[in-house]
Amino acid sequence: MTVSYTFNRPGRVAETTRAKVLEAAALLGYRPDSTARALRSGRTQQLGVVVGEHLSYLFDDPQAAQFLAGVADICVKRDLGMVLIPTRGDVSDVDRVLTAAVDGYVLWTTVADDPVLAAVANSGRPAAIQGGPAHQGLARIGPDDRAAAAAVAAATPLAEATPVIISFPLDLRRTSGTLRGSELPADLENLQAIPFPVTGSRLAGYRDALTQAGHDWDDVRIAVVHRNQRDLGEDAAAALLETLDGSGPLVMLAMSDELALGARAALRRMQREVTLTGWDGSREATTSGIWSVAASLREQGRACARAALLAEPEDHHVPWSVIAPEDW
Repeated sequence: MTVSYTFNRPGRVAETTRAKVLEAAALLGYRPDSTARALRSGRTQQLGVVVGEHLSYLFDDPQAAQFLAGVADICVKRDLGMVLIPTRGDVSDVDRVLTAAVDGYVLWTTVADDPVLAAVANSGRPAAIQGGPAHQGLARIGPDDRAAAAAVAAATPLAEATPVIISFPLDLRRTSGTLRGSELPADLENLQAIPFPVTGSRLAGYRDALTQAGHDWDDVRIAVVHRNQRDLGEDAAAALLETLDGSGPLVMLAMSDELALGARAALRRMQREVTLTGWDGSREATTSGIWSVAASLREQGRACARAALLAEPEDHHVPWSVIAPEDW
């Protein structure tokens, strides 16, 4: 009993006694068995982060790293560990997620028909998802993507310029290429048509602003990239420029700062007036002359972790703001 109190309730043991127990434990190489402790308490003291990307993405992408850091902030505060659980889009995903020894889940944005959503919601463990899609039993954490996309587009000189868009993936195959607005479904936020909720909502917001400014949505050029990488933004910008006639001013709406910064590298090679927008409010983008949407992914990570740990299934809308380049 004294040994148990020493490791689990040290305040109930005299300091001299505790020192003797710890000395003996060190000599014997003894330490409490965390697995046995978890079986007894029903708690693992671990929070699972379910990632619908390659694990390296969390470290390569600066905003994904910010989200992960936000989850870690709460884990450190609550003295918890963090378990990264990758998914591959196959039948093994559900078992991999449900067999993880965790007390709750934080999920990175996924698609509406992802079987992991229902599995986690029915697991009896609390969970939250960043960005969506919405699912009963899961707290959804994120900004109003449609309103924010419309606002950042409207902040640019749309009426006097030709608008083009660099978009996140539109389908589960992550097909890349260029297309026109007429080739997209009328209901952009229909998850059956565009399964990625963030993509559909941001496209809907861009369309709101462009049609309000007098543009024909059907004729708007859109370049789709399969992943949020700077070099892909550069390639997408170059592909869009090849589809355009004339030399008038452009507004290029990119769905992330990384894509916008890549596009900026491509645009440097041409003599044309271009206004760029991104998303994430990063210092590098806004000091590079790029309009952006600030909706802290670090705070979204913290909010997801808090919601999962407190078993609060209510949605939480993250504040957002449009950041002008000169604001820094």
